[in-house]
Amino acid sequence: MTNTLHVRGPDEAAARMREVLGRGPVVALTGAGMSTDSGIPDYRGPDSPPRKPMTYQEFVGDAAFRRHYWARNHVGWRHVERTRPNDGHRALADLERAGVVSGVITQNVDTLHGVAGSRRVIDLHGRYDRVICLGCRTVTGREELAERLTELNPGFAERVADIEVAPDADAVLASTEGFRVADCSSCGGVLKPDIVYFGENVPKPRVLEAYALVDRASGLLVAGSSLTVFSGRRFVKHAAGQGKPVVILNRGATRMDDVATLTVEDGCSEVLRALAEGYGPRD
Repeated sequence: MTNTLHVRGPDEAAARMREVLGRGPVVALTGAGMSTDSGIPDYRGPDSPPRKPMTYQEFVGDAAFRRHYWARNHVGWRHVERTRPNDGHRALADLERAGVVSGVITQNVDTLHGVAGSRRVIDLHGRYDRVICLGCRTVTGREELAERLTELNPGFAERVADIEVAPDADAVLASTEGFRVADCSSCGGVLKPDIVYFGENVPKPRVLEAYALVDRASGLLVAGSSLTVFSGRRFVKHAAGQGKPVVILNRGATRMDDVATLTVEDGCSEVLRALAEGYGPRD
């Protein structure tokens, strides 16, 4: 039965979380709520506007959808590139260095865990800074594609003002007519961000790697995820099925509150910082 903690501050929350998790090592599973303090909006947070992300089927099946996507991404990806890790990201990196956290499974594509210093990161849904060809499967850097798109669409990004940026590095644009899309420079195939879209499966080797990380851990810490999508929720079920403690830290309810050992309804940055500071060096 879930023990929901109604916190009176991050120190109280962190103390209770340490009681449940022990010295670890535990795995951290993170979602969009982890990065809101870095300026990247959440898809499903309590204050998030309704969004309709593009599906994999739409992207591969319609050139107009692809044009619309790449126009938005051309404008929005620079915003994500400029974002910096927040104290929650840094706290998880500190916990890894202390031996309390063995690794991070993240549903985010923003790469901020690695920038913050986390060494063992599984990018479950891919990374915004890479592009893959659906034909020859060549992977290239997003920076290289940005140069090509700028050449094909001079001044496009500069003409768009007051944009809203979505969690997957898109910008919300009213019109993308006339935008020219770049094809693969190797084979002429369709380019797609190296990101798992809605309606697309997470690559099986990545899933198995994440399961193995959970298998070797003593518990699971969920931070900033509503656990709405199965791709992340499965690891909570897996840990709970092994009888391991599951702590969920999130603003608002999640789909797995009923199986959690402890739920903390609060933001990630302050609570994770307090959690990290409460652990001393390993004996």
